[in-house]
Amino acid sequence: MNIGLIIALVAILLVLVVGYNIILQYNAKIATAKKQESARYIAIIDTTEELIGHAHHLPFSKELLLCLNHRILDAVQNMCELDPKNKQLEQRVQHVKQQIDNVQANFQSGESTTFKVPSTDKQAIVMLKLVKRLRDTVRNEHNKGRFGTEAYVIENARLESIQVRINIENVVKRSNDAINRDQPGTAIQLLRKGLDVLATKNDPYSVQAREKLQAMHDEIIKRRQSQNATEMQQMADREREEDMDILFGEKKKW
Repeated sequence: MNIGLIIALVAILLVLVVGYNIILQYNAKIATAKKQESARYIAIIDTTEELIGHAHHLPFSKELLLCLNHRILDAVQNMCELDPKNKQLEQRVQHVKQQIDNVQANFQSGESTTFKVPSTDKQAIVMLKLVKRLRDTVRNEHNKGRFGTEAYVIENARLESIQVRINIENVVKRSNDAINRDQPGTAIQLLRKGLDVLATKNDPYSVQAREKLQAMHDEIIKRRQSQNATEMQQMADREREEDMDILFGEKKKW
């Protein structure tokens, strides 16, 4: 066989092998990228569903629930684009759309539940972390153009109000606990911190809370001043008695 032909055939074979390996590596890279992208969307779905699960523990608005459900819908639709032959994903898209329609049609005006005052510091911290996550989520959705500016401004203000309320109600509880433990100084410090938080707030709750905290603060100050005046009077009386004893001495028995 012609040596040149053999060399040509070997060269063609090498090109085919190299080309095949390149195609395999490319496909593997594409598959890995799709898997990573799918994992990211699954994480978005899981965390968003977990947020929705708190709608019975913290007041959610209709707009917030719609925003969160649309966030899930967007993630599922993106997963469908990555795997268009997956029938389960198509069914999931339809299910999420039905959930959105259900919220649109059946959500009553107002909020999903009434505000519940945190009973412990730990519970207050959990609630505050949840509100922060919700605010971060709606801001992210707004930045991506999936949550209108007007709706975002209103919802962010509502969540901020809840955040303030959690803090203030916890301040009231801790102040009352400090008073019951006969620690007026601690109570005063807590109330002053609460008043500082409310100083720039003008919504109805903040105005009412500011009046309540100021009244509690003034009452403690008044009580301490009264107690101090009584103690000063008692000290003055004792000093007067001691002076009398020094001047006249003790009565002698004859």
